[in-house]
Parts: sequence; structure tokens; C-alpha cells
Amino acid sequence: MGHEHGHDHTHGANKKTLMIAFIIITGYMIVEVFGGLITNSLALLSDAGHMLSDSISLGIGLAAFKLGEKVANYSKTYGYKRFEILAAVFNGVTLILIAIYIFYEAAQRFVNPPEVASKGMLIIGFIGLLVNILVAWIIMRGGDTEDNLNLRAAFLHVISDMLGSVGAVVAALLIMFFGWGWADPLASVIVAILVLISGYRVTKDSVNVLMEGTPRNIDLEEIIDTFKNAPGVLDIHDLHVWSITSGQNALSCHAVVDGNLSIQESQQILHSIEHKLQHIGIGHMTVQLENEEHAHENSILCRNDNDTAHKHSHSHGH
Repeated sequence: MGHEHGHDHTHGANKKTLMIAFIIITGYMIVEVFGGLITNSLALLSDAGHMLSDSISLGIGLAAFKLGEKVANYSKTYGYKRFEILAAVFNGVTLILIAIYIFYEAAQRFVNPPEVASKGMLIIGFIGLLVNILVAWIIMRGGDTEDNLNLRAAFLHVISDMLGSVGAVVAALLIMFFGWGWADPLASVIVAILVLISGYRVTKDSVNVLMEGTPRNIDLEEIIDTFKNAPGVLDIHDLHVWSITSGQNALSCHAVVDGNLSIQESQQILHSIEHKLQHIGIGHMTVQLENEEHAHENSILCRNDNDTAHKHSHSHGH
């Protein structure tokens, strides 16, 4: 129960953190749009576009946390917790698309550098930098950016935005002092590369969750050893480990036990395994106990092809 309580606590902190970040980012994005229009600076407008994507991603992240709180029902037995992962996929893909668009814009600007109002660009870029540092600090301090994919996606958006502001400031200074018009597109290309990398990582991790992949912080060998070293357990098969959502891992398997064990003894074995697995990140465990007749000669992992299914039904038929 303590485990669940801990999850709820970080969930609340993550949601509150995202809410504060969302309000600050959206507010400053509006300032930047007006600033860009007044100073006629395309750099600021594109940075505002970047911040708009931040604002949308934070908004979607918030909606995901809200929806994730809806309780499980008969049609969604895990509740809506997966929605967080869908939001993270959306964010990751958006980051990749933004990066591609920045590359395209930069290519145009290298060929034909536009006139930039560098002083206005410098001032607004610098304020943007401070705003992003503040938001990044709020997310770092208040939320779980390590294990929660949804919050990590939002955090990466803010960090890439912060680098965008650094780029805008440096480019503005180079234009002011040396008249180097190409500094603007160059800064945006560097940012685009960083945005692309973070977008790819978030998308990859999220897709792994959707594909029911083994969570990246789980060592399957350690889990297999935990079962096989438990007294009374002879073997395991049909093992599955997956994530329901960030930080919530589940496991199911069949354990072959000594047929002479009483139900009471089997329960004790299961209880000790459950306790050990909780310490290595498995919060939800379903184990089917079987006697030696059910031992499979080949695989720990489930072989789901028709051939084994046919053999299985045939032996059960007898």
C-alpha cells in the first residue's frame, strides 16, 4: 500500500509542477509574439512558435495527468493511466517535426539573411532565457523527471527552449557587434539538432511502453533469478513484464512449484517473491502456480505461435 501512496504523492507533485510551468510559459509566449511583431524579428516569432509547442505539450501533459486519475472501470481495467504515454508520444513527435521545420527555415535564411532588429531580439531573448531557467528549475524541483515520461517530455521541451533563447541572445550579440546575419540561422540549426535528439528519445521510450516492451529500468535476469531461487519454485514460464504507465510496472507468469506444497506454503512463497520484486520496481504481480505436469521444456518467455497453442489444447483435451 505504501508503494501506491508514494505513486499518488509524486503524481500530485508532477501535476502541480506542470500547472505552474504551463501558466508561466503560456504567459511569456504571448509576450514574445507581441515582441516579435513589434520588433519585426522573425527569430523571436519562431522562438514564440517553439514556446507555443511547449505550451501545448504542457497543456496536453496536464490533461493526461487529469485523465490518468480517472478510476478503472469495466471497459478500462487499468483506468486511463496510459493516456500519459500517448501524450508523451505526441510531444516527442511534435519535437521532431519542430526540428525539421527549423532546419527548413534556417536553410532559407542562410541563402537570404533577413534584416533583424537585434536590440529588441536581445532583450526579449534574454527575458525568455530567464523564464525558461525558472520553469526548468520548478520542474526539476517539484516533479519526477527521471521516471515519468510525460513530465520528462515536457521538461525536455523547456530545456530545448532554453537553448533556443541562448541561441537567440548569442545571435543577437553577433549581429549587433559584427553584423553577422548568418549567426541567427546557425544558432537555430544547433537548437534544432538538440530538439531532434530529445524528441527521438522521448518517442522511443514511449513507443516501448505502448509495445509492452520490458521497462528500461528492469533487469529481467534478476527477476528470473528471484523466482528460481525461491524455495519450492522449480521453474517459471510465460513470463511477461511491462509498464502500465511511467513508474508503474506489472508482471505476470506461471510458476511451477513442488506439488506437495500446501496452499498456505505456496502463499508464503508468493508473498516473499512479491516483497523482493517490489524492491526492484515491480508494483503489480500476477502469478499462476502449477505443478510439475505443467512444466514447459523450452521457454521462460511465452511462445505464442499457433503450433504451441495447438499442442497445448491437444494435451488439455486428453
